[in-house]
Amino acid sequence: MLNIVVCVSGGGTNLQAIIDNIENKNIRNTQIRGVICNNAGAYALKRAENAGIPAFCISPKVYGSREEFNQAFLQKLQELAPDLIVLAGFLVILPEQMTKLYENRIINIHPSLIPSFCGKGYYGLKVHEAALARGVKITGATVHFVDEGTDTGRIILQKAVEVLEDDTPESLQRRVMEQAEWVILPQAISQLASGGDL
Repeated sequence: MLNIVVCVSGGGTNLQAIIDNIENKNIRNTQIRGVICNNAGAYALKRAENAGIPAFCISPKVYGSREEFNQAFLQKLQELAPDLIVLAGFLVILPEQMTKLYENRIINIHPSLIPSFCGKGYYGLKVHEAALARGVKITGATVHFVDEGTDTGRIILQKAVEVLEDDTPESLQRRVMEQAEWVILPQAISQLASGGDL
């Protein structure tokens, strides 16, 4: 059984995709041990509650320093003892201590085809705004392992999505989620859970 912890910051649509895929047996031998969120108002917490999954809000706002927040975050992770940590729209840069401790056991979903539109400053709508400004015809999403860099870890899966003439950042974001993110994130977890070669 692969025990996973999902870390989220917002609406939790990728979390929902994981929950649904576990329920309908597209992801086997996997259970979500907990959801950690850095934002008390995030709808992702409600999604976890609806699915009966323990959810924890650990927000930097309630700690005196980044160091204290990192410590609380790490402590909660260690309590949950995950085999795999899944960053599903988690807008927090992980401390190096964590990436070293969980080396090759943290994966992230990024809404572009890495190495395009990734790294520092590229998150959420900013990624899709940059893709449209550049005039690319194809974008997509990438699941990758997390290392000490930003979006620099080894790539696991990618899926391309066509950019349409009349796309706005919002419409492109939606289509990338529906056609790529919600497909390849569960797929990557499934491969890891079945001991597949990545």
